[in-house]
Amino acid sequence: MMENKVFLSFTFYSTILILKMYVVAIITGQVRLRKKAFANPEDALRNGGVQFCREDPDVERCRRAHRNDMENIFPFLFLGAIYSLLDPSPSVARIHFLIFCVGRIIHTIAYLLRLRAPTRSVAYSVAQLPCFSMALQILLATTPYW
Repeated sequence: MMENKVFLSFTFYSTILILKMYVVAIITGQVRLRKKAFANPEDALRNGGVQFCREDPDVERCRRAHRNDMENIFPFLFLGAIYSLLDPSPSVARIHFLIFCVGRIIHTIAYLLRLRAPTRSVAYSVAQLPCFSMALQILLATTPYW
C-alpha cells in the first residue's frame, strides 16, 4: 500500500484535513473559555458558575464550522480512499486532493473570520468538485459489478 503514490498523496492531504479539524476543535474550546459559554453545567461550575452554562454566537459559529467539516471531510475520506484503489493518474489524483484540501481550509478561514460572502460558499463549491469527480469515477468503475 505504501508503494501506491495516489494513496500516499491521499494520506498526506487527509492528515492535513484531520489536523485542521483538531485546530477548529481547539479554537472552539478557547472561544468557550474566553466567552465563558459552556455546554455543560459541570464545566460552567468549574469556570465561574452555573450562569455560564449558556450559548454564545461566537461559540456556535465555531461549532457550525466544525460540523460542516464533519459533513464534508468524512465523505471525502471515504471517496478518496476508494478512488485511490482505482489506479488513477497520480498527478490527476493529487490535483483532486489538493483542490479539496485548499477549498476546505479557505472555507474554515472564511467561516471563522466572517469573510464577506460569497467567499465561504465559493470555497465550499470548489471543494465539492473533486468529490463529485471521484464519486462519478468510482460509480463508473463499479457499474459493471452491480
